[in-house]
Amino acid sequence: MHSETVRLDPDKLSALYEQLGEAGAEDVVCRAIEEMAVRLTHCERLWRQNDMVNLRKSARSLIAMAEQIGMTALATISRDVTEAIDAEDAPAVAAILFRLMRVGERSLTAVWDQQDMTI
Repeated sequence: MHSETVRLDPDKLSALYEQLGEAGAEDVVCRAIEEMAVRLTHCERLWRQNDMVNLRKSARSLIAMAEQIGMTALATISRDVTEAIDAEDAPAVAAILFRLMRVGERSLTAVWDQQDMTI
């Protein structure tokens, strides 16, 4: 079992709360977490179906969502998945995708936990 470092940018979350207020920011964060969880599952399914075109689209969509709520590691790894697909490097796609799954799970939990803290 690999242990992955999760990097969150607390300044992004703070800026979101300042910009949208508590209720608005919580709504954005909750929606982003839910959508990213769905996309991560979708990415794995697309990989198993060998649908690289749609896997690339799904991984690419994770980048903006992750950046919006300060998930820097998740955004970077999502970008790495798209680059491996573009390079047509199937072993790299598999390895990076499963790293994305591990970091994604931990990042979603970390943002949820951070949201529960006073910002």
